[in-house]
Amino acid sequence: MITDFNQLDLSKSYTYADYLTWQFDEMVELFKGKVFKMSPAPSSKHQSVSMNLSTLLHSSLKKKVCKVYAAPFDVRFVKKNAEDKTITTVTQPDICVICDPTKIDERGCLGAPDFIIEILSPSSSSNDAHLKFQLYEEFGVGEYWIVSPNDKIVDIFHLENEKYAFKGKYVVGDKVGVKVLPGLELDLTDVFE
Repeated sequence: MITDFNQLDLSKSYTYADYLTWQFDEMVELFKGKVFKMSPAPSSKHQSVSMNLSTLLHSSLKKKVCKVYAAPFDVRFVKKNAEDKTITTVTQPDICVICDPTKIDERGCLGAPDFIIEILSPSSSSNDAHLKFQLYEEFGVGEYWIVSPNDKIVDIFHLENEKYAFKGKYVVGDKVGVKVLPGLELDLTDVFE
């Protein structure tokens, strides 16, 4: 059992089974076995946008199969059912929507969500725009939004033929449909209020 983040050997690869034993305060994610420290507490802008998006999605999905979850919420990425000792990728997306109830368990989500939203922080923008982009694409997340609370911009990507296609850059005043949730449209004025 590791109780201090500084005890981790960052040159080693770890699994979800290791992750479950760590007892330190720092929030971390695993990318193909490598440990990445998460940002400190998000800014008030980040939190406001997260709450607005979560609330809009939650109210739209009431009494539906699809459910919305907000960080901290572990998503364990696997190609097929796997044991904890073989899972090497665990992230905590800011917001995710899961439409397959069999993927949900007491520890979070086992498998790729249908929709993920990452809200940029200065320290996370590189991971969200590159590392997580590639990860979510590889594991088949159907829709990925990268939200910049400071610039009030949303970049939207849809999975097409196993690759993300850029669908546009949207700003305050735009109304944006969610491809994986047909009929749902979000007003970005409400998101960035």
